[in-house]
Amino acid sequence: MITKITLPLLAAMLSVACVLTGCQSPKAASPSRSGAAQSTRNNCYSLLHQLLDEQKDVSILRFIKPEHSDVKNLIKKIATASGTGAKLLEEFARHDPSIKLDDIRLPPGEESTRDAIASTKEKELLSQTGDKFELTLLLTQTEALSYAWHLAKVAGENEPQPDRARALAGVSEDMENLYHEVFVLLLSQTKSSATNSIRTQPD
Repeated sequence: MITKITLPLLAAMLSVACVLTGCQSPKAASPSRSGAAQSTRNNCYSLLHQLLDEQKDVSILRFIKPEHSDVKNLIKKIATASGTGAKLLEEFARHDPSIKLDDIRLPPGEESTRDAIASTKEKELLSQTGDKFELTLLLTQTEALSYAWHLAKVAGENEPQPDRARALAGVSEDMENLYHEVFVLLLSQTKSSATNSIRTQPD
């Protein structure tokens, strides 16, 4: 996951009973359940916003590292989608004071480990060139996009406001689709690198 480089499917399902009864109003959630859902939602919102806010800058790498056009275009697409997602969450929080975007709540060990991983990834990306750089970049994006995809999914599952839940489902779907695009390109780049390696080996 790219978190400090230059600086990541909700499916709404209706039960058969709901359909048959015309979707009766759900029973009010218990205070404990409601509180737990809001806590989970805010934590997911915060982690998702942090990730998307950092991912929106990933395309800056193109100014310091040459990339093939297919990689460059996909990275720009990821950056744009991430920026849009981050602004969406900020808009939610602006209209609803109960939404917190600073509720990270990571255990100290997890936070230190993430910092160490981010530092290692940053050094790798800044020291690599060519195919190796592109492969490393795409690998970091599969991690980031998978995380964003599932964060948005869980946030949406714990979001009581239907419009916001649908919007989060859209973010989740966007991140999932981008994840699959990166995976396909990564597979193509891996095969290409392997072929080039074989061709350059002496007989």
